[in-house]
Amino acid sequence: MPKPILPALALVALLGIGGEALAAAQQPGKPVSSQFYSGKWYEIARTPNSGQRDCQAPITQFTGGKTEGAFSVTQICRKGSPAGPAKTFNTTGTIVSGTQNAKFKMSFLGGLKKQEYWVLDRADDQSWAIMATPGGNYVWLLSRQPVMKPGAQVTALARVKALGYQKLEFPDQPPA
Repeated sequence: MPKPILPALALVALLGIGGEALAAAQQPGKPVSSQFYSGKWYEIARTPNSGQRDCQAPITQFTGGKTEGAFSVTQICRKGSPAGPAKTFNTTGTIVSGTQNAKFKMSFLGGLKKQEYWVLDRADDQSWAIMATPGGNYVWLLSRQPVMKPGAQVTALARVKALGYQKLEFPDQPPA
């Protein structure tokens, strides 16, 4: 949320600091495969926020949990450049039932705080996804590759803009 993608996302959202808010995020438009919550995601674009200041090459690694709908998350953010010192954050999450896997909650600070995230849209092959907080404050464009194919990136960014998010920043990623 995402200080890599989701921890920064969540902490920023929980603290209420950062970007310009929409009235609310649009509801997710497509079901999401449970495979979304496994493997590595690279952050391509995000709403500027103080929690991710100078966060480069942000990566989120989802690992399936012991129970259905649960998962672990490891997030890595590099300070200053894609080769900078890494800051790692570990947390857990659960898929919100009845949402076709398009909404999930993450726990922070030992479970004292929880933040919900929505997968607003995604590529049909789930090679990229747009994730946001329900209040419309924060959005992230995620990709399975550190550098998106140009056509896919144009499509995804157009969709981010159509969802109402106009101001974005693009963290550096290592070359493909």
